[in-house]
Amino acid sequence: MDYDLHSILLAFGLTLFAGLSTGIGSAIAFFAKRTNTKFLSVSLGFSAGVMIYVSFVEIIVKARDELIIELGVRGGYWTTVAAFFGGILLIAIIDKLIPNVENPHEIRLVEEMDEAKKVTEQNNHKLMRMGTFTALAIAIHNFPEGLATFTAALTEPSLGIAIAVAIAIHNIPEGIAVSVPIFYATGSRRKAFRLSFLSGLAEPIGALIGFLILLPFMSPVVFGVLFAGVAGIMVFISLDELLPSAREYGEHHLSIYGLMAGMVVMAISLLLFI
Repeated sequence: MDYDLHSILLAFGLTLFAGLSTGIGSAIAFFAKRTNTKFLSVSLGFSAGVMIYVSFVEIIVKARDELIIELGVRGGYWTTVAAFFGGILLIAIIDKLIPNVENPHEIRLVEEMDEAKKVTEQNNHKLMRMGTFTALAIAIHNFPEGLATFTAALTEPSLGIAIAVAIAIHNIPEGIAVSVPIFYATGSRRKAFRLSFLSGLAEPIGALIGFLILLPFMSPVVFGVLFAGVAGIMVFISLDELLPSAREYGEHHLSIYGLMAGMVVMAISLLLFI
């Protein structure tokens, strides 16, 4: 499967946009005094709606159709299902290996930054360790997200834009989640903003590594397996991280309203390209 330079650059650009949107969350943590929990709850629900709808309605269908052409009906279906749950297993293992206290998807609030000022000097070593591990956790956790965005954008730009926007929304509270422990470690809002903003580079780096390793071997079968795996990754992120976080930030109904709105917007955007 051949891709032109424009398609590759667009895919990298969308992945970079999605990754660096952690800077929006960092900016909220840097400038805001309180967390707008209702906004974050609806936004996270919206992001989950986009990811779930596009995964089941578009991505896994394209992967299955491609694999059926190459492997036959039975082989195509079995390979699609295996790749889908393989993607879920991959992100679940990554999630399991990161301790909760250092997991960038654990809820953090802007208000915690003010509470950190009360921490005593003898805790500085522990706080620095937390900040370091949080930065590492972000890099590990965002790697498959970057690969997912890049793969979708490379294959179908309109689909890649939708996924990039969904992951960008998802990365806003992540930016807050990274800023807070780094602020704990350094005592500097400016440094917390800078480091959490740069942590978003893990996603384009994941895309670059995936590009260098996978593109030389790209074939219809590899594409189908990778695409089905991407669907699994996004469904897991939505159900394990986005929706629980949305409910924790705000009211249950707000997260569901956001979820439905995300599905509606994604459905309409796909219909417009028919």
